[in-house]
Amino acid sequence: MRKLLTALAALAIGVGVLAVPAQAQDKKFTIALIPGLTTDAFYITMRKGAEAAAKAVGAELVFQGAPDFNPVTQTPVLDAVIARKPDAILIAPTDKVQLVQPLKKAVDAGIPVITVDTFIGTGQYQTGSGDADFPLSYVASDNLLGGRMAADALAKAIGGKGKVYVSNVKPGVSTTDQREEGFKEEMKKYPDITVLETQFNDDDANKAASQFQSVYARNSDLAGVFGANLFSALGAANGVQQAGQSGKIRVAAFDAPTSIVDNIKSGLVDIAIAQHPAEIGYFGVMAAYAHLTGQSIPTSIGTGFTEMDKSNVDQPEVARFIYQN
Repeated sequence: MRKLLTALAALAIGVGVLAVPAQAQDKKFTIALIPGLTTDAFYITMRKGAEAAAKAVGAELVFQGAPDFNPVTQTPVLDAVIARKPDAILIAPTDKVQLVQPLKKAVDAGIPVITVDTFIGTGQYQTGSGDADFPLSYVASDNLLGGRMAADALAKAIGGKGKVYVSNVKPGVSTTDQREEGFKEEMKKYPDITVLETQFNDDDANKAASQFQSVYARNSDLAGVFGANLFSALGAANGVQQAGQSGKIRVAAFDAPTSIVDNIKSGLVDIAIAQHPAEIGYFGVMAAYAHLTGQSIPTSIGTGFTEMDKSNVDQPEVARFIYQN
C-alpha cells in the first residue's frame, strides 16, 4: 500500500508541475478511454473523473466502448479507436490474454497504451520480459487488497465461523481473479471458516441466484457469500432472499452502484467494498498527459477503497464514493 501511495504522490507532484504550462501547450492532445462496457455505473463514474482531468489539462477525451464486457465486442471498438489516431489510449481490457495482440496494434501505430481497472498479461509492465509488458502503466484499485478486505468484513459479519463461497464471473478477468485470490488467501486466517468451491456465473445475476440455491441445498449451514462483482453480488443476494435467509446468510459485494447501496439499506446486502473509479479515470488521464509532455510516470498507480455497510452508507464521507449513473 505504501508503494501505491508513493506512486500517487509522485504523479500528483508531476501533474502539479505540469498544471501551469498545460495552457501554453501548442498541441491539444486527444486521449481515448475505452471502458470494459459503457453502461456500467463504475465506468460511467470513471469517465467523469477522466473528463475532469482532461478539462484540467486542456485535453480532449474520447469515450468509446462496447455495451457488454466481452473481448469479442471490445476488439472492434479498439480497432476503430486506433484508426482515429488519438495521442494515447486508456483501456480496461476485457481479457488479460485476448486483448494482448489487439493492443499491440496500437503500439505499432505509435499510440501509447495505459490500462485502467483491468490489465493484460500479469499487469507488470515495462519489465522487458513477456509479450504483454508494453503498456506504460496500470491504473487501478489493488484488487488483491480489495478481496482481503471483503474476506475480513465477511468473516466479522458471520462471527468468524461457518461456510462461505465466492460468486464470480469467469476465469481470465484480471480484476475478479485477483479479488477471489485475495479473498481466499485472507480467509486462511480464519480456521473456523470453510471456503467452498467458487461458482462462475458468466456475469448473469439469474445464474448467480440459481447457483446460490444449489450451494445452499448442499450446505444448509452456509454462512456467507462474496460476490466478486456487481451481478455476482446481486444474484447471490437475490438467491439468499428467495431462500428466506436474508439477515442469516451474509452477502459481501464488490463495487457500490446505487443498486447495491439500495440493497445495503434494505438489508439484502451486508457489506460493499467500493472502489474509487473517478480516481482511476482522473489519474489515467493525468498519467497519459504526463507521458505525452515528456514526464516519466509510474508503471503502477493504485487507488483506494471504502467499506460500506448499513451503519455508514449515509455518511457524506462514505456516500461520496457511491458510483454515479
